[in-house]
Amino acid sequence: MMTEKELIDQGYRKYSGEAIDIFFNGSVCIHSGVCVRGLHDVFDTNRRPWILADNAPADEVAALIDSCPSGALKYIRKDK
Repeated sequence: MMTEKELIDQGYRKYSGEAIDIFFNGSVCIHSGVCVRGLHDVFDTNRRPWILADNAPADEVAALIDSCPSGALKYIRKDK
């Protein structure tokens, strides 16, 4: 598990939520679309900010991020 500082130092941008913080690194992303197809309420490229961590339960967000094929998405749980 990486710390917030390690993620930021590696170029990830933080999107804060109540129960989970989402981190995204655009230079790692391969644009597979797993995130936007899986949880469109959380990940919407037509919206700014494009990630809203609180728009789905933290367990669903974590499961989706775990399926990201590139590792461009990471998370830190705040509720566990």
